[in-house]
Amino acid sequence: MRKSVVTGSTKGIGFALARELLRRGHSVVVSGRSQASVDEAVERLEAEATGDAAVHGCVVDVTDAAQVEKLWSAAVDALGGVDLWINNAGVANTTRPIVETSVEDVRGMVTTNMLGTVYGSQVAVRGMQGKGGQVFNILGGGSDGHIRPGMGVYSATKRGLDSFTRSLVKEIDGTDVRVGQVSPGMLITEGWLREAAVAPEQVKEQRKILNILCDHVDDVAPYLVDKMLASKKNGDVIKWLTTGRMTRKFMAGRKRDVLARYGL
Repeated sequence: MRKSVVTGSTKGIGFALARELLRRGHSVVVSGRSQASVDEAVERLEAEATGDAAVHGCVVDVTDAAQVEKLWSAAVDALGGVDLWINNAGVANTTRPIVETSVEDVRGMVTTNMLGTVYGSQVAVRGMQGKGGQVFNILGGGSDGHIRPGMGVYSATKRGLDSFTRSLVKEIDGTDVRVGQVSPGMLITEGWLREAAVAPEQVKEQRKILNILCDHVDDVAPYLVDKMLASKKNGDVIKWLTTGRMTRKFMAGRKRDVLARYGL
């Protein structure tokens, strides 16, 4: 049984990853910024646990290194150790050009996406050394270097995390800790829907391509978790939108209407 931590896991893909781990009999510590959101997530996830799996919650701001250290300690106390750590916490504001992105939004994306993953990786690798374990960093749009309108700041953080993760892979090679990265594709999460509500015209203009490329979180999370659990290689790259899958999506074309479920 794996003993896991998923940061930013009170909703969205983080919540879904925690749920899939619990369904497979692995214990999980979930985290978020507020006690209310953590308590709600734990309550919802308890019904998903199988076997001896257990779910625990911890309030943490991943932009604070000391709080990330406390998350590790809380997880070790609750689970008896940690051998799978998933850095998922992130913030996305993707509807404005770079020069129109507010100072608050820039700070939120840079500190949460970058510092949160760096601090989480540092804490997890240090804690796992001599005991073994895996760290996975969740990347996102722009990590591949492609430029997308309105995603300049967000994409820069994710591109940086790709470089950071590849560097960490090299530094820990040959140890009993493995590091990998996960690219979950274009998922319709609570955050995505919030962004869509801010820019309805943008969604309307891009509806055709969004229906082809977007996916529901619940359809993708099981695949990602199975791949992470099966991973045995340091530097593993787990990707949902592979070339083959994208080809099949474009071939399906007009048959896909993933936005309809959300009234879009």
